[in-house]
Amino acid sequence: MRQLFPVTDMTAAADREWSLDALADAYAYPEGDDPWLRANMVSSLDGAGQHGGRSQPLSSETDMRIFGILRGLADVVVVGAETVRLEGYRPARAREAFAARRAAAGQGPAPVIAVVSASLNLDFSLPLFTEPLVPTLILTGAVAPPDRIEAARAAGAVVLIAGDGPGVEPARAVAALAERGLRRQLTEGGPRLLGQFVAAEVLDELCLTVSPTMTAGDAQRIAGGPSVAVPTRFQVASVMEQDGFLFTRYRRI
Repeated sequence: MRQLFPVTDMTAAADREWSLDALADAYAYPEGDDPWLRANMVSSLDGAGQHGGRSQPLSSETDMRIFGILRGLADVVVVGAETVRLEGYRPARAREAFAARRAAAGQGPAPVIAVVSASLNLDFSLPLFTEPLVPTLILTGAVAPPDRIEAARAAGAVVLIAGDGPGVEPARAVAALAERGLRRQLTEGGPRLLGQFVAAEVLDELCLTVSPTMTAGDAQRIAGGPSVAVPTRFQVASVMEQDGFLFTRYRRI
């Protein structure tokens, strides 16, 4: 990996190499017992969060490397049901490169996948439910369809109630995961789920890859849903660059 500079070290040599350990240290979660929710998203220069319904066309090899590092550091990956369907989500895998780091932090071999769904309209025969290293979690509301909850549990998923209605209340979702010891939280979207986290003011950090691409069209932004009454301010924590891609990290003020 070349030409990756923290915002605090922009004078570093242009050919500096960043190892996996160095990047993992740069993206480490804050110390402490409180939950920390970060998002990892990619956007084109003209604000598209996807192209053709998927984020992959905006990505790069380095973006996918950071994607893997963020997963390697997380206790849980929180994702919306629509993103599971569109992106073909599979269980998180254990990576030898993170084994010692995760063991030292008291983490399991791979992060848990937690799917947010009001309807539980999911294919429970997919590997995400039949082949995970640890059972997949489903976050839903108290009045979710009972037959779908039963089907999820029969498939081996663990259902967590995080809302009094059919849907999930973002703050309760964060708290429910933290109560299970899943403090280091990572969401990979989609846009509607990220918008809900932003509106509820529970998103602590955004890791945003700015792709040097233009897509035009009417693709969604990285966060959707109703506007917040007052824009939420974030401050830059780091900026890195390679091959025209910017890898930014912002923390909520």
